[in-house]
Order: sequence, then structure tokens, then C-alpha cells
Amino acid sequence: MENQNKMKIKKIDLQHVYYMPEQLKPGILYVSEAFSTAAHLCACGCGSKIRTPLSIVEWELEATKNGPSLYPSIGNWQITCRSHYWIRQGKIIWASAWSSEEVATGRLEEENRRQSYFIKQNNLLEGTLQRFYQWFKDLFRF
Repeated sequence: MENQNKMKIKKIDLQHVYYMPEQLKPGILYVSEAFSTAAHLCACGCGSKIRTPLSIVEWELEATKNGPSLYPSIGNWQITCRSHYWIRQGKIIWASAWSSEEVATGRLEEENRRQSYFIKQNNLLEGTLQRFYQWFKDLFRF
């Protein structure tokens, strides 16, 4: 695991696809906008397929002239290598490995962010529906 953090930064290119290819090539971040997902082979070279759903509550993709960026980091906690890295402007930037406790805390924070987002969206919708209902009611007042 220690050697992974000392590996040279690798380059990763962006390739837009409709369907994900059956065989992924190293150094390519495949993105399907139709299915709001990205996939690539783990940057450590273990060959594991890494899938990242793209949405405001999951990963966000930025296509720059230097290459793709994904936010947040990629933490491969469920595969043997447990690699942790960022994809920034087409470069792999290695991050420190996380302990099991840090992984659990990170997952809890992610879930809290998702819940917070959906609660906010629901409140906005309810407010909009409430205003529409009030407007509609006022429209038919005599």
C-alpha cells in the first residue's frame, strides 16, 4: 500500500461514450452523459473497474483543456488495493490511505450531504407548490 502513494503521477484522458465498453483501457476516463456515469481502471494498475455515478450528490466531472477532473477523490475501499487518489486536470494525484474508521466517517458524511441536499430540494419544492396553491386560491376569490 505504501508504494502506491509513491508511484509517479499518471495521465488520464477523457473519452465520451454512450455505453461503457466491455474492456476498459488504462489511462482513459470513460464518461456516458446519457447514463450519468464515469468508469476507468484503477490508477494503481490492479485492473479493477472503477465506476463513479455523476450527479450533484455523487461525483462531479469537469472537462478541462488539460484533461478531466473528478470531485471528490476516488477511494477504492471495497477492492483489495484500497487506492486513494484524485483525478485533477488529467493527472492522478495520490492521496493517503484511509483507515476503516476514516472510511466509515467519510461514508457517513457523504450520506449526510446527500440527505441535506434532498431535504433542501424538497423544501424548495414544497415552498413553490405552496405559493402556487395560494396564487391559485387567490385567483378565484371574489
